[in-house]
Amino acid sequence: MGNILLITENDLIHSRYKKLFEVYEYHYKVCSDTVSLYDFLENAAVDVIIVDNSITSINSVLTIKKIKNKIENVQILLLMDEENQCDIELSRLCNGFISGAFSDELIISVINSHIKNKEKSDIITEKNKELADSLYKLNVLYNTSSQFAGTLDVKKLINYMLEGLDKSLSYDLTCTISFGFENEPVLIINSLYDISEELANALKLRSVLNYKSLFKDGDIPFEIDDKNLKVVKYIKNPMNKFTFDIFEYDNMFAPIDLGDNFFGCIEIFKEKSFTTDDASYFQTIVQQVSLPLKSAGLYNEIISKNEKLEKLERVKSDFISIVSHELRTPLTPIKNALSILSSGRCGDLTENAVKFVNMAKRNVENLTNIINDILDINKIEAGKMDFKYKPMDMHSVIETVRANFDCVAKEHNIILTTQEQAQLPEVYADSQRLGQVLTNLVSNAIKFTPNGKNITIKSELKNAADIDKNPYFRDYLDTLNGNYVVVSVIDEGIGIKEENLLKAFDKFTQIESSLYRKVGGTGLGLPIAKQLIEAHNGKIWCDSEENKGSSFHFAIPVSSESVSGKTIQKELL
Repeated sequence: MGNILLITENDLIHSRYKKLFEVYEYHYKVCSDTVSLYDFLENAAVDVIIVDNSITSINSVLTIKKIKNKIENVQILLLMDEENQCDIELSRLCNGFISGAFSDELIISVINSHIKNKEKSDIITEKNKELADSLYKLNVLYNTSSQFAGTLDVKKLINYMLEGLDKSLSYDLTCTISFGFENEPVLIINSLYDISEELANALKLRSVLNYKSLFKDGDIPFEIDDKNLKVVKYIKNPMNKFTFDIFEYDNMFAPIDLGDNFFGCIEIFKEKSFTTDDASYFQTIVQQVSLPLKSAGLYNEIISKNEKLEKLERVKSDFISIVSHELRTPLTPIKNALSILSSGRCGDLTENAVKFVNMAKRNVENLTNIINDILDINKIEAGKMDFKYKPMDMHSVIETVRANFDCVAKEHNIILTTQEQAQLPEVYADSQRLGQVLTNLVSNAIKFTPNGKNITIKSELKNAADIDKNPYFRDYLDTLNGNYVVVSVIDEGIGIKEENLLKAFDKFTQIESSLYRKVGGTGLGLPIAKQLIEAHNGKIWCDSEENKGSSFHFAIPVSSESVSGKTIQKELL
């Protein structure tokens, strides 16, 4: 039955209601002054309070206001009689009234009705509290998730997890074993109160045992024990101290892992019992931190590898510079000495001597070219290659290269010709670098073209949409847009297998062939050409058919409109 408080100083009212309460087995108390009233309210639960309207020993309005502030959902009934008029403010504070003329049955009916109202109001209040608590915890989860997404710092991720648990569960103490917190296993103790050294050691041993219990049937990711495990403590209120009674608190434990990735484990203590919802929030937050911890680990691994690669790149660059310099230094006097010998200034040479001197000169020249290729690719990759861009005519580059290779082509009984479109527009480029590219393409063509065959250097103006695109280079060439001067070196050599076309521009690569192996080389010529052409906002590609020949093409964007005849400099990206 309900708990009733009757506030009256009228003995007749007291006597009547006492009999009623005892008949219907209510728990009740009668008060006639504020001292006994507040003393009773401090120590007892009340569902319904009946206030005698005629009482003079207390201020009814002030008393009821205090009671309603103190007791949630309490039902106030005003006991009225016909002689005393009801105060308007007092009536507004009450949930109902009882008249002195009411029968006993009607009085009990009114009281029971308000007891039920109190029960229903309590249920609604509790549900509202649970809903508010759930909404708060969901908001904590959302904010914690946002914090997880905003960092790849392992230390911050662990701290965000602990902050989220504290806000949603209000724990007393947590013990978290983390791997990667400070590049070593660490036990992080977050505590409401200070803990003694003995208690810290006990918590450390407990955490290690909990950790090892996760891997009874498998290999432990990291071997740790309570003697070498580092402890980091964060104390909120150092003025108070926990005792070993902490082990009697309610607790929850969970691993921090994601699939095969293990990042640690956590145990959380709270003096009050955890609810089912608390367990759900605990597991959710612990699971949420696992994915960013994995990302953080991968990120740190990438950073570490990049630092190693950068160091290796610096070592490689320094090595190449030193070796190239040391190789070039003796080559110059060797080259000069061979030139003096072949000129006859040191006396006439026999036929065999001339042959060997010329052989040495060719090999010195080959070695110089190899060193230059290595230095060029190193400069390009380091972003140290110098370019002198200006409007220029492609015809001058083609003519210079043709003239340089005319004698070489004749020595190999190869016919070297040009097919140039008249009045090509200018390009904005470095003529020396374009000459280097074209020299490399013609040199390769001569190397791999049998005697008696043809090599043609061709130039023409083309729109990007009209350029024939080999399927292997389609994605690469689809970025072209506008008008280009396209230069092609077409040979009737051994050709390249279709599946090897893309490999032609890889560093240190020579397509597998007995002739390729025979001619040798660094395999850097075409990669250098590709880098130089792309530095001009152009593209380079090839077409080939095995045993029938190859065509290497490069496209440079035009920098003038042939219609107006005016040169318009094009900005290079």
